[in-house]
Amino acid sequence: MSAVVTPSRTRGWRTLALVFFAIFFLMPVYVLLVTAFKSPSEVDVVHMWSLPKSFSLDSFRAVWPKLTDGMVNSLMLAIPASLISSIMGAANGFVLSKWRFPGADVVFPLILFGMFIPYQAVIIPMFQTMIDLKLYGGLDGLILVHIIYGLPITTLIFRNFFIGVSDELIEAARVDGAGMLRTFAYIGLPLAVPAFAVSMIWQFTSAWNDFLFGVVLTRQEYNPVTVALNNIAGAQTVPFNEAMASAFLASIPTLVVYLLLGRFFMRGLMAGALKG
Repeated sequence: MSAVVTPSRTRGWRTLALVFFAIFFLMPVYVLLVTAFKSPSEVDVVHMWSLPKSFSLDSFRAVWPKLTDGMVNSLMLAIPASLISSIMGAANGFVLSKWRFPGADVVFPLILFGMFIPYQAVIIPMFQTMIDLKLYGGLDGLILVHIIYGLPITTLIFRNFFIGVSDELIEAARVDGAGMLRTFAYIGLPLAVPAFAVSMIWQFTSAWNDFLFGVVLTRQEYNPVTVALNNIAGAQTVPFNEAMASAFLASIPTLVVYLLLGRFFMRGLMAGALKG
């Protein structure tokens, strides 16, 4: 006699599996936190799973002076890069979805092609271009690189969002005499807050976590925080407590962005998925 699998039992097994995978993926976070808050004398590989015997901030005091400049540089990079690329992507997505023009079906795939070009494939010509434009070494050139490199994904995000916006709204604005720019500014942008959340999270995280462009295209005083992290963890003798404390500090800005914009994230990510 076969056992009957009820929906409640299926949900129970599914929940158990999800809890297991959540615990599995959070294990590195646990190790990071307990190691970062241990005193230097407690840190060793054998006891890395053990809770700290005493709560210590010595590791954070040791690494903060090494990370300060990098954190400031990364903030000065990630904020304008994510804002500008999101606004430009919103304009591109609005035009490509609601203001059709001859050749739009060719332009959109060409823009998306940029998503599939790896950093390593363009780093040498990018380096030479930055030198020729006299933008090498500072944050302005790195910001420009991330704006341009982010346009394909931000364009895709906003195009998918605006496809789900009612065409009647756009037609009503046209009847009232609004042109493309006014329609975009007064109708498109206010409606696109969820898409902005997705774009900002994506772009901020991408710019904040960038290492290759940061280490190649900037001088030492303008290196982002990822380069500072590499300098701490890449020494001949790795201070695990300092490396973990540095990683925790460097992750705080991205966590804050997710907390502030996370409630819009899934709504913006799924916008347009059922239309077009």
